[in-house]
Amino acid sequence: MSTFMAKPAEVQRKWYIVDAAGRPLGRTAAKVAELLRGKGKPEFTPHVDCGDHVVVINAAEAVLTGKKLENKYYRRHTGYIGHLKEVQYSTLMATRPELAMELAVKGMVPDTTIGRKALTRLHVYKNAEYAQVAQKPEKYEF
Repeated sequence: MSTFMAKPAEVQRKWYIVDAAGRPLGRTAAKVAELLRGKGKPEFTPHVDCGDHVVVINAAEAVLTGKKLENKYYRRHTGYIGHLKEVQYSTLMATRPELAMELAVKGMVPDTTIGRKALTRLHVYKNAEYAQVAQKPEKYEF
């Protein structure tokens, strides 16, 4: 018996909708990253992109446990000397919760061409309304 290897042309992609309301940000991001990679599928092959499309709704209602709202910062550097930009997560969750969810998922997806391609199938919305209604995504429960 030989090992099964998925072929990129034969991958069947589904659409899932994940509700982040009242759930921890990191745990939700971990499940979303698993769906984007396709690791829960029986035909998962590490060198083939066999993940699904994921729509995350209610990102503004995701919960950060402990003191992460006060102690955690999103940091980025512009490339100029002394231009380190810091945003506290309490501010980030109030103004751009979609970015907080995208950053969490991005950190859990491998930094390869497959990971970058998987992130293009992620759609995050801060409230319950989303644009991918025509794809009829099925609700993902975890």
